[in-house]
Amino acid sequence: MRAARLNSYSKKDFQLSIEQIEKPTPHAQEVLVKVSMAGVNPLDNMITAGEVKLIVPYKLPITAGNEFVGVIESIGADVTNYQVGDRIYARMPLGKIGAFAEYLTIDHKEIALVPNYLSDEEAASVPLTALTAYQALELLNVKPGKTLFISGGTGGFGAMAIPIAKAFGLKVITNGGLDNKNRVLALGADQFIDYKTEDYTKVLTDIDYVIDTLGGEELIKQFTILKEGGAIVSLKGGPNHSFAKRMNLSFFKTFLFGMVGRKYDKLASKNNQTYHFIFVKSNGKQLSNISKIFEEKQIKTSVDKVFDFKDINLALDKVKNGRSSGKTIIKF
Repeated sequence: MRAARLNSYSKKDFQLSIEQIEKPTPHAQEVLVKVSMAGVNPLDNMITAGEVKLIVPYKLPITAGNEFVGVIESIGADVTNYQVGDRIYARMPLGKIGAFAEYLTIDHKEIALVPNYLSDEEAASVPLTALTAYQALELLNVKPGKTLFISGGTGGFGAMAIPIAKAFGLKVITNGGLDNKNRVLALGADQFIDYKTEDYTKVLTDIDYVIDTLGGEELIKQFTILKEGGAIVSLKGGPNHSFAKRMNLSFFKTFLFGMVGRKYDKLASKNNQTYHFIFVKSNGKQLSNISKIFEEKQIKTSVDKVFDFKDINLALDKVKNGRSSGKTIIKF
């Protein structure tokens, strides 16, 4: 079968190599999937550049790719909750990526059935982003009726996070360009702030929870709108001590990340707030819950461009350098 392989880390001019490798055989707890589409994410470029080696030290060469949709072709001896022909999707486990391949094997506990109304193209954009949103909300330990601010929630993450947050019973506020206002409100947002005409730090106060998608100075600003005792989770800020402990990293890495995230922890401690950093994991149960939310809300996904598998490096380059209005997908 064909697979896009990462043979060495490189911060620039990297190329995945499309190679012929042996088709995998599922173990007792696994299913064999014929992949139809795979999502392309900034994480794929980060892995290729070696930027996540401290979190997940991959042994090269490996097949790249973090999320997919496909059809089960065979099942392991112990798998009883799925059958051949089921259309499923998943975020690949951290320790076993490999979605950029014609076939893959994955533990049945990591997968979920695709909502019927989604095409394969649409479904390929869901697992990683939706699980990030879901796990961020669980990390924040959100309670119904509380208020959540999502910074820069007009992109692909917000399109997933807003309806999922509403399903958790939250009041949702976000900001972004005015041309996205109606779309974001249609997703369920309760309040929209035009970043060109309004400063959210002047408009908002005593917010219960924040999901930061911007990082940098914007992350620091978001502590000012958070109430005393509130919690913030960042997709872009640095990892911290609690992240390292949650990921069961070594003593050295826990110490290192504790130093990296110290400034955010100190900032949070001033008002008894809590800072979290997130690195999304695979989770079939959570993804099944997401599928139910999608079915109920008939959530629309946004696909920007679909590349043929042979053009995988063009797809990665687009995600790295281009402005996107939705997910980049590769098809087999």
